[in-house]
Amino acid sequence: MSQEKSAVTAIGTCQFEELVLLHDAPVLVDFTAAWCAPCRMMRSVLEEVAGLFAGRLRVVSLDVDQNAELADAFDVQSIPALMLIARGRLLGAWVGYQTAGQLAANLESALARTEVSGDA
Repeated sequence: MSQEKSAVTAIGTCQFEELVLLHDAPVLVDFTAAWCAPCRMMRSVLEEVAGLFAGRLRVVSLDVDQNAELADAFDVQSIPALMLIARGRLLGAWVGYQTAGQLAANLESALARTEVSGDA
C-alpha cells in the first residue's frame, strides 16, 4: 500500500523562521497536539484546505507540547489554533474546530484584505 504525501508539513521550532516567517507566500500554522481530539479532526480539513489553496498558501502543523516556546510566543491559549502569517505578520487567527468551508471562507477573507492593501 503506497502512502500519499501529506499537504500539511509538520515543523518544529528550528524550521519556523525559514518555513513560516521568511516564506514568500502566506503560511497557515496549525498549533496542535496529539492528545487533542478536535485537532485530530482538523487534520482532514487542513489537508482539504491545503489542496484548495495550493499555490496561494502553505499549511504547516506545529505540536504545542514539543514547541511550547513558540506556542507561548504566539499566545496560544487553546487548540486547535490556526494562524495565517505572511512575512512575519499575523493576517488572521481562528481557534477551535472549523469545517473546510468555514476555514476556506476565513482564509479567502484574510487573503483578500491583504491583497487589497498590498501588504502580503
